[in-house]
Parts: sequence; structure tokens; C-alpha cells
Amino acid sequence: MTSTQKSSRTLKYTDGATQFRLRLITSILSSRPLLLRNIRSDDLDAPGLREHEASFLRLLDRMTNGTKIEINATGTQLRFKPGVLLGGEIEHDCPVGSPISGGSGRSVGWFLEGIFPLAAFGKEPLQLTLRGVTDGTSDVDPSPDYLSSTFIPLMIKLGIDDHGTNDLPPPSLRVTRRGAAPLGGGSVDFYCPIVKELRPLELVDFGKVKRVRGTAVSCRIPPSSAARVAHSAKGVMHRLLPDVWIHTDVHSSSGRKNRKDGSMSSGCGPSPGLSVLLTATTTEGVCLSAECSMNHNVTTGGDSSNNNNYNQPIERRQMELPEDLGKRSATLLLHEIYGGGCIDSSCQSFALLMMCLTPEDVSRVRLGPLSQYTVVSLRLYKEALGVEFKLRVDEEEMDDEEEDDRMNSGQKTVICSCLGIGYRNMARAST
Repeated sequence: MTSTQKSSRTLKYTDGATQFRLRLITSILSSRPLLLRNIRSDDLDAPGLREHEASFLRLLDRMTNGTKIEINATGTQLRFKPGVLLGGEIEHDCPVGSPISGGSGRSVGWFLEGIFPLAAFGKEPLQLTLRGVTDGTSDVDPSPDYLSSTFIPLMIKLGIDDHGTNDLPPPSLRVTRRGAAPLGGGSVDFYCPIVKELRPLELVDFGKVKRVRGTAVSCRIPPSSAARVAHSAKGVMHRLLPDVWIHTDVHSSSGRKNRKDGSMSSGCGPSPGLSVLLTATTTEGVCLSAECSMNHNVTTGGDSSNNNNYNQPIERRQMELPEDLGKRSATLLLHEIYGGGCIDSSCQSFALLMMCLTPEDVSRVRLGPLSQYTVVSLRLYKEALGVEFKLRVDEEEMDDEEEDDRMNSGQKTVICSCLGIGYRNMARAST
């Protein structure tokens, strides 16, 4: 191969850190070098890579062998040459700090979301331990509970369950210690077996919603708040179906005693937080989830004329009521169901990427309205992996009942299909 051909294989982008994780992932899966320019070059105060992005690069370097990373002095240019995925036991500390409040850290869910497409293609099963923020950032980052209820079932449907050949457990994600934003202090354990290749995905039948399950998580706040969230969410969902159950998971700084063996839990991090996750399951096995966390709105209202000692306005911190949080979570779940897709809107890009890696057979999935991030991801997959999707608005013939439901919803779903590239894990021996 000539030098000109080698340089043409390099993925070059001049729009900075846009789709930072996804471009690094496609670079590793396609074994093509990556060049990113103009990374926040317009930011005069803090140009270049952020702390969480540099931390993600260090995590990828630990997961691979032979990876070369070059960053210029200002951090505005990145050269990434991918290596070979290894897997094994890895521990990593994620930078803390809530991005909602302007911090430089991201939650462990942000790191896990980037690792999931690579986890099954190493030389050894991946046993990853991440420490940092686990809850309280659902507006920008997924929580481990959300990833466990949406991403893990999809990975099993794609065949990432070891096929029962080596008696290894399926993929799992377990929260060992809660840590709310911004100070974190939480810990999660992620396990994923390796596979030779994926299975084609066929996920087009939605079915009818038959049950709703959920979890309300509270850290360092009164236990009654989690119960109020669960009661409010159930009040909305019970109007539509009776099978609704929401569990309350309360954590304190000192931990709690296990009723079975008498052991004490590890407690939680130093920051207070309240969040809720709801998951709807259909008769066809489709799982749709929605999560939200308590908003902390800071206002500078108040009359400062009576404040004689300090000539400054009084800052009042207003927190969202638990009842409003429960109603908001139920509304978000109903919005996901209203979309009519078989996959959450936040999981679309991951599902389409895994479809690109399936064997050379047709994979199909029904999606709701495509997010802007998904549209940009489709262009990246075409450039990096050479996979072009066929998008078709579903206009199949339906019976009268289904037609009435679709007319009442007013939503049109999209059938996405593609032919996989037949990606194979060459590190695993054939059996």
C-alpha cells in the first residue's frame, strides 16, 4: 500500500470534538487512523480537549494494545491510531463534576455508553470498574440503571451472551455504590463476554404495553421523597394500565443493614440526589425506558433592601418537588411509547452501529422519530464503515384496530435496514 493510500484511509474531521466518542469507536472497529482538528479552537479561555475527553482516551488506551495518541500543545488537534482490543480486568476513575452546573466531569454512564460497542470484541471478557458520578445527570448522560434496562437487553438480542458455549454469564451492569452529582463517589461493575460475531437483528414488532417497572433512587435525602416520586408516577401510569410497580432505593451516608445476612451496604457519595427510571415492556419483548433526575434551579430573586449588612441580592435555591419529578418521568415514558419505535431515542445510534457489525445478512429495526444525533451518526457509519442504511416510512397494511391506534397517535415509524459488514472478533479462537 502506498503512502497516498494510507493517508486516504485516515478519517479526518475539522469540526472539533463533535461525536468524540463515536468517532474513536468507529476508528477502532474499522482499524482506520483518526485526525481531529479545531477542537474548541474558538474558546479563548479553555481551548482543546476537556478533562473527561482526555480520561476517555486513557481508558481506551488501557483497553487496547498498540494504540498511539498524539495531542498538540494546545490540545486542539488529536491524532489517534487504533490498536488491538484486549479486554480483561480494568479499573478507571472518571472525573467528577456535573456538566449541568458547568463542571468538567461526566458521569460513568457517559463512559459506559462509549465502551459498549467495543466490549465484546476483545481477547478476554471485559470486567470494567468505573468510579465517579452515577446519578443526577440524566439530562445529559445516561445512568447505569438506564443502560442496564435498554442497552444490555439489546446486546443479548445481538448474540452477546456467549451463546452458552463457555458457561460464561451474560452481559451485566451492577451499581455497587451510588454517587450523585456533582461530587460523585459512586462505583459500577460492568461485565461483558467476548463473541466471535454478532447475530442479525430483527426488531420490528412493537406489540402492546403489558407492564411498567421502575426504580426511584434517593441519596442523602429523606426516604419519603422517593416514595412520593413513586406514588406520583404510578398515579399517571395507572390511568392506562394496572400492572405498574415502582421500587424505592434509598441510600444514606452510613449505609443500611441487609436483612438477610446482616451486612452493611457501602452507603453513597457526599452529594444529595433524587432520580427515577421507568421501563415499559410490551408483549413482543420490547423494552422502552425513560429517566429523569431532580432539577436544581437557582434564582437570584428577593429584595436586597432589607439586607443592610450585605449589599447583595439573596440567592434562593428552588428544588423540584418529588411529585413533579414523578409526573415528568411518566410523561417522558409515555412520549417514548407514543413514538412507536422498538428502541429508545437515546439508544438509536448504538443499535444502528451494532447492525453495521452484524454478519452479511439483512438486519431490520423499527425506530420512532430519528434524533439529530442519529442522523449525523448514519453519515459517520457510511464514511467509516461503508454501510448505507435504507430508511422506509412504515406504510404496511394494518387491521382496523391497529389503524385506529396509529391514527390516534399521529406518529409514523421508520424501518431501518442494512447489510452488515460481517465484523469478526479475530482474537477469539473458532470453535
